[in-house]
Amino acid sequence: MIRTDAEYKKSIERLKEERAVMDAQRKHFIELGHEGEELDRLMGPSLSFHEQLKEEVETYEKMRRGDLGTLQDFNNIGRWLIGVRIALGLSQKELAERLNVSPAQVSRDETNDYHGITIERVQYILEKLGVRFVAEIEEPISSFEPEASTNLMHV
Repeated sequence: MIRTDAEYKKSIERLKEERAVMDAQRKHFIELGHEGEELDRLMGPSLSFHEQLKEEVETYEKMRRGDLGTLQDFNNIGRWLIGVRIALGLSQKELAERLNVSPAQVSRDETNDYHGITIERVQYILEKLGVRFVAEIEEPISSFEPEASTNLMHV
């Protein structure tokens, strides 16, 4: 995941470099007589890496535009918090100043996608970002009926 403008710029350059390398690689394989499915198989790893990097760049660009998508569960809260920071145009250093921690701490937290973060810490970060978290219930709770097999009471 791209977390900073510097990483984004490096990724853009790497995409350009990889495209040139892949074009030369494809040309070389064709010169060796490879074509069709065999050529696709030979190019597969390079194409896969390129597509993954391209997706990361596109994800970062979406976050910069504020397109964070919907947070479906709290398993991805760390990435969502990173996205909020990026959408607000804040650097890790600026967030660190708001949180009164070192930039290295923010970098470590983001590198680990805030793994193990508490709800209190999430709330504190959101307050310092000036963001309010709003949750909605997608399905009415009254429609939930536990299955008989989950009944723990034995008679």
